Amino acid sequence: MTRGISPPLLVLLLSSAYGLSHGCLQDTASAHRFTGAVCRLTYPAAVVLNEKTTKVIEAAFQHARYPGVKGEKTLPLMGNLSYGLENMEIHNLTIGQSSFELLPGEGIAMKISNVSAVFIGTLRYGYDNWLVKGAQSINFEIESQIDLGINPKLYCGNGKVAADTSSCYLNFDKLRLHLQGERKPNWLKKLFTDFITFTVKLVVKGQICKEINKVANILADFIQERAEKVLSDGDITVDIGVTTAPTITANYIESYHKGFTNYNNSSAVIINSAFKPSQLTENRMLYFWISDQVMNPLLTAGHQDDRFRLNITGAELIELFKTNVSTTMPVFFRKCLVETSHPELRVWSSSAPFVNTSTLFGTSVWAVVSGQLWCESQEILSFKTFITTDVTISYVNKHVVLHSKSSQVDVQHARLYQYPLVNEEQLDLLQEAVMKIGIPKVLSVLETEITRLLDKQGVYLFDIYNPEVLPRDGFVIVQMDFGFPHHLLVDFLSRQSSTIKAPL
Repeated sequence: MTRGISPPLLVLLLSSAYGLSHGCLQDTASAHRFTGAVCRLTYPAAVVLNEKTTKVIEAAFQHARYPGVKGEKTLPLMGNLSYGLENMEIHNLTIGQSSFELLPGEGIAMKISNVSAVFIGTLRYGYDNWLVKGAQSINFEIESQIDLGINPKLYCGNGKVAADTSSCYLNFDKLRLHLQGERKPNWLKKLFTDFITFTVKLVVKGQICKEINKVANILADFIQERAEKVLSDGDITVDIGVTTAPTITANYIESYHKGFTNYNNSSAVIINSAFKPSQLTENRMLYFWISDQVMNPLLTAGHQDDRFRLNITGAELIELFKTNVSTTMPVFFRKCLVETSHPELRVWSSSAPFVNTSTLFGTSVWAVVSGQLWCESQEILSFKTFITTDVTISYVNKHVVLHSKSSQVDVQHARLYQYPLVNEEQLDLLQEAVMKIGIPKVLSVLETEITRLLDKQGVYLFDIYNPEVLPRDGFVIVQMDFGFPHHLLVDFLSRQSSTIKAPL
């Protein structure tokens, strides 16, 4: 059974999310142990991509240029005939129908039927015999109808998935030559039709197969870069190179990625991943499997890069403390917030936060947070607190939403300056303030920052439907349906027009 898809989707699906790595393991089961992230694309996702990429292929071919061809032929009575095809271009290309089939464990078989196109160009010819010599040029137009087939073989090369598209064939259902100038150039048309059409077939076959591979690789490189940047920012990068070649079944294509965090010339290593293919289903269009072993090195790098620091000042700080707290607020605290003109609260991570994901509790975040309260440029309070909070993650209206289900707060170190020692009531206030004010505020800031990073890479341009983040033991599964925005590919190709139009 075949289902609709366009040719470059082969590499788009199999290479798009892949970054560079140093090599791939041949044994898939062994490679799973070093896998930090997995991407599974199912057939419904391929259908959506197919609807958009077909038009992009048409645009690419319409602007493609074809190399000139020169040749020489000896004809009876005419003697030596030299000819050249120049300035050949393809116009008015339309794709009637495309289909593909996943061959489990092998590759992909693809067929494109009823490809209609008009080739135009200039024919230059000269003849030299015992009677006469001459040279002329004439414009030509060739109507064609083509069936195209590609049987790519997939392999892992230089740390990324590659496709060998050498098995590429074209069947010409129609190839009709029209020569400009004479209304009925019968003798000239008969003379040139056979070997010109044969030459055109060879040129078109080679160029179309090259163009398919070229456009597919441009798209793949573009999406590779975007995928790698989604989890990277500044000096923190993530290596999403593949650990092994993708798995192909009749219903999905699945790729396996390292997910190693790189920071300050050091790289995290995953050596005992919990991934098993049975952990993912086939009910949604797109799945991402992400290990805690990917997230924790990211958090460590963020801490080392001083990312987890927040200063709240003035009216914003005063507004936060309007939250209803049951513990009586000490006089010095109220005085700082009400009577001073520039109150400031500074909080930061004292050590790297740690994430533990489980089916029972969800995503649990453990953190040690230090804080200082400043009034009129003087520090009046410092504290350190140990926090454990269970967080749910969702993506609503193209915005990341973090919600704390339950939290535990333990203030173990607190110090007052120019005031008596911290008493039990004041510790209770700190603990309640961290619980009711601090954690929601930090989650709100993280929501905005994570959304900003996703928007920076254009995630908001996609129509994402019913995304779910499912916590499991040691990993999360992100599953969704999506709509692929056609304008993204069109804009991309317009920016790459100089590359696409360059003669090969």
